Amino acid sequence: MTFSLHKKIATPNAHTALGIAQRGFRGQIGAIVVDVDHNGVPGIEIERRLLELGFVEGASVEIMHEGPVGGDPIAVRVNNTTIALRRREAMAILVS
Repeated sequence: MTFSLHKKIATPNAHTALGIAQRGFRGQIGAIVVDVDHNGVPGIEIERRLLELGFVEGASVEIMHEGPVGGDPIAVRVNNTTIALRRREAMAILVS
């Protein structure tokens, strides 16, 4: 049996970015990964802010609303708190 490394196979543990999820999505945070700076704010600072807002591994998340233009920003419920995020910042939140 051979396996292709070029195909991405979805598994129950596979993570996707919260920033591409649609309204009604419910899941659990798997990790916070900030690869780049945003508008002059260092990636490490964005990660710290997300963690302080409650975006921690294992927390439940749900996308409650999307903005009228391009679906941005999104309103995300993290545990029992609703927070507005830009989709580009939500891309750092990996969910399953």
